[in-house]
Amino acid sequence: MSVETAPPLPSYDDVQVVVPAPGGGPGNWSGAASAVLVDGTFWLTYRVRRPLAEGRGVAVVVARSADGIAFEPVAEVHREAFGCESFERPVLVPLPEGGWRLYLSCATPHSKHWWVDSLTAATPEELPTGHRRVVLPGDDTVAVKDPVVERTDGGWRMWLCCHPLTEAGHEDRMTTRLLTGPDGLEWADQGEVLAGRPGRWDARGARVTTVVADHPLTVLYDGRPDAESNWHETTGVARWDGTRLVADDEEPLVSPYSDGAWRYASAVPLPDGRTRFYVEAARPDGAHDLVTVVR
Repeated sequence: MSVETAPPLPSYDDVQVVVPAPGGGPGNWSGAASAVLVDGTFWLTYRVRRPLAEGRGVAVVVARSADGIAFEPVAEVHREAFGCESFERPVLVPLPEGGWRLYLSCATPHSKHWWVDSLTAATPEELPTGHRRVVLPGDDTVAVKDPVVERTDGGWRMWLCCHPLTEAGHEDRMTTRLLTGPDGLEWADQGEVLAGRPGRWDARGARVTTVVADHPLTVLYDGRPDAESNWHETTGVARWDGTRLVADDEEPLVSPYSDGAWRYASAVPLPDGRTRFYVEAARPDGAHDLVTVVR
């Protein structure tokens, strides 16, 4: 990989904690975040997760910051409002015509199924009472969650994590599909674009988490080697070859602590040419903090 084409990559060195885990020990996680910079203000949305016995993904928070580090919560959405068992990754998007949309990954109770829902409102503060619409329902054969949503010159683009439900006990497997659409609500499936590689660190699945460069199109993605590593994903790099994403041969980026999780990276380009990353990172006690680092 040449220096000229090397994307910025987030590592654990020099990270700052943005949102600490809601408690100590495994299963207490703050993360699965996405972020945008709009008119000099950083907007962040993240999931608060408790251990399985305490309810899993209990809430999604929207927050703002002037410096990208110290955030003030402005809105909170609770899983009960959506009748879901858990939340996973949310996405916050400013709309071109004005207003904001929050995409939510929702777990169907007592199943392995997930769907993508949305809230649209005039301001981030109003999102909890905004207009609700199911964006992608999934079906009996596939669970859909953890979208990466972008506005492009030609419309809208989504990288969607899909989990097959056709084989009991193996629902944790994941691939990424590319969707396009005119308005961020109606989507056309363009097919699978990234999957795990047998025998590699991402054998069990591959989930795009953020775009880090456009020329060539380069993404960061989560992967794991086996079912036992579910929730402890680490981060790799993949590039578009004209038809799909091709993973680099490098070893993944990891946290140096506990389960090694270094996942759900979100990249925010800065005016000075650098990139601020937000990442869910394992800490020594097994909890996950939401951290940030600039590269």
